[in-house]
Amino acid sequence: MPSNEKSTQPSGDSFARVLIPVAAMLAVTGGLVALTPLGKSGGQTANTATLATGATTSAPAATAEAGAGAASDGTDQPLRLATINDAQKSDIEAVVRRYLLDNPEILLEMQNAFESKMEARREEQMRVVLATQSETLFRSTTAPTLGAVKGDVTVVEFFDYNCGFCKRALDGIGKLIESDKNVRVVFKEFPIFGEDSEAAARAALAAAKQDKYWEMHAALYNKPGRANAAKALQIASEIGLDMARYNADLTSADVTSEIQRVQQLAEAMGIRGTPHFFVGDKVIPGAPEDLFEQLTERVAEVRQSGGCKVC
Repeated sequence: MPSNEKSTQPSGDSFARVLIPVAAMLAVTGGLVALTPLGKSGGQTANTATLATGATTSAPAATAEAGAGAASDGTDQPLRLATINDAQKSDIEAVVRRYLLDNPEILLEMQNAFESKMEARREEQMRVVLATQSETLFRSTTAPTLGAVKGDVTVVEFFDYNCGFCKRALDGIGKLIESDKNVRVVFKEFPIFGEDSEAAARAALAAAKQDKYWEMHAALYNKPGRANAAKALQIASEIGLDMARYNADLTSADVTSEIQRVQQLAEAMGIRGTPHFFVGDKVIPGAPEDLFEQLTERVAEVRQSGGCKVC
């Protein structure tokens, strides 16, 4: 999904500079069985690295000080890991270390390239998952929902009441509901921090049955102390719930089923942390300090693109 952070794409030359020390490090650690030494120029060139499987792949080899890359018999045959002595390994390690110290930006380039690749992969995976899970994610009739009943954009939040970042997100989601009367917000109770969190989730779902979901939801975050059964019980009394009905609903089959459904949905979608927001087919993981601004921007993007295609 689109990210607010720009990734710097390394150039072809940058990729070569990244692979050179990596190839050497793999040789030292046993990742490569054979490393073809460079010629006498001491420069960089693409050589053949033989993998443990016996297959070959083209990769830049690392330069080493005189003699460090030579085969034991003095020829230009590939060095096999078993024939590299301790002194040669030390030479390779020294070259790699010096290269990285002299060019530390390579590590950032590697990280950016990796993150860019993984982001593209996550986007593709999310498109596939959204196509198969959109009904449960956006149109569930059992999840608590606030805002416009038939909003033109649906926002979904996965959260846990004992998650500090989820508490920080409360203000942003509340402001969105107040400021945009055409947004529909679906709350996915996703207790991942143990029994206390599950007890709080059950309390919120029980309060929803008496149309007091937001009152319970906000109080579980704002009232001092860990969210648990005792805290929820006190809140239930303070917000005027029918306590007999509340206590019965806490362990009802539909409350239990809703928590299980959300857990299964999160697993299917690869969601392992909280909070996690969906704005149509766009994702905001975590709780950035400018969450409200990001939510409103994503909502505007969905509207400008002609509306949500999956929700």
